[in-house]
Amino acid sequence: MDFLQVGDAALHYRTVGLDPADLTDDRPVIAFANSLGTDYRIWDAVMATLGSAFSYVLHDKRGHGLSGIGTPPYTIETHADDLAALLDHLKVGKAIVWGLSVGGLIAQSLSVRRPDLVQALVLSNTAHKIGSPEMWDARISAIMSEGLDGMVDPVMERWFTAPFRTADNALYAGCRAMLARQPVDGYCGTCAAIRDADFTEDAPRIAVPTLCIAGDQDGSTPPDLVRSLAALISGSVFAQVSDCGHIPCIEQPDAYAATVAAFLKTLPETKR
Repeated sequence: MDFLQVGDAALHYRTVGLDPADLTDDRPVIAFANSLGTDYRIWDAVMATLGSAFSYVLHDKRGHGLSGIGTPPYTIETHADDLAALLDHLKVGKAIVWGLSVGGLIAQSLSVRRPDLVQALVLSNTAHKIGSPEMWDARISAIMSEGLDGMVDPVMERWFTAPFRTADNALYAGCRAMLARQPVDGYCGTCAAIRDADFTEDAPRIAVPTLCIAGDQDGSTPPDLVRSLAALISGSVFAQVSDCGHIPCIEQPDAYAATVAAFLKTLPETKR
């Protein structure tokens, strides 16, 4: 297990195919940023599909997985600065930053705060602004008083389509457990970060190749919302994954990875 102390939180991270000391390795680096209530294992199937053409950086954002909680509530900028510190630590000069849901907000923030680190963006199941302050405040209040258990099934309905949410689907059961076991303070701290984030004015400043990708049945960030983000980013590409909810890397990893791979093939070569 690898950890990096960033401010008041120890970040749990993993690299695949990346040796910071080997500057001759010119494979593109993909840096993943996870969705709310998940850890970096959600990317396993996508990495298996994309294979060794890329190197990978994964991490549990603060307050999630094995990372430290630090001092919540957080901001999206705090999460972006954590990722920047990790990439600097690993001597990654440029990365394809692939963010899912809140990870997409983190990716947008990173591209504004540290454009030197970003070769391209994959903004998945996300938006320039997600939800309303009232919605997030209500969620935070309910979870702080009652815990995460009562939220799991309603969240699963947004994460996954009905055919995926079956009693005999062990992967679905694992995802329910992953969400239920996240630290309450970390989960709510990130809810506050999403509540306060609005990239409506910053998104048009994004100047790197960008793919905005949606699940056709996403109950959290529907396709029209993702499309509205794409409309703000000059030259961006919009794509949609069929038969899919909010977490395509778990529900439709092959189709999802293939869609992103087609976009990545259009990128100019950039050494890390």
